[in-house]
Amino acid sequence: MKRSLAVLGILCVPLLVSCSGSREVESPPDERFGHRFEDRGPEGRRTLDVTPVGSEARYFSYPAVVDTVHARPASFQSDLVENGRVPVEILVKGSLPDACSELHEARQERAGHIINMRLEMRRPQGAVCATVVRPFRFYLQLDGTFEPGSYTIRLNHDVYTFSVRGPEPG
Repeated sequence: MKRSLAVLGILCVPLLVSCSGSREVESPPDERFGHRFEDRGPEGRRTLDVTPVGSEARYFSYPAVVDTVHARPASFQSDLVENGRVPVEILVKGSLPDACSELHEARQERAGHIINMRLEMRRPQGAVCATVVRPFRFYLQLDGTFEPGSYTIRLNHDVYTFSVRGPEPG
């Protein structure tokens, strides 16, 4: 029995050593720059884009209902680094309140470390729409590039913060 345990220990040591080396832990998809769920994410949210307005239809527009915002800076190890700055994209998770509403417009303005954004949805005037909550995902590349530091996004009057971390030392 002692000999079996010793043999087992000898066989397991190389396996443990190979697993204990430092390696980068992969972040969840919602936190990774450039990762997209093309149709639906794992939680069932449909990926949407802003759609053009039909020329003859009239719409009401409203701020989109936003549940969460994930800021996703590119890695400093990527080829997207430009003068010590990286691009950042955001993933907005929200919901549309009925069967007729669509994403209408996304606007952004940047003043230093503050990004003011507006995400609007639209609904056709006079339309009779089934009331059904439709969860969505919306990806948006922020304008410009970002140096390491803390930033604030004001989206439809709610505030979200994020940080861009600099390159890992050595």
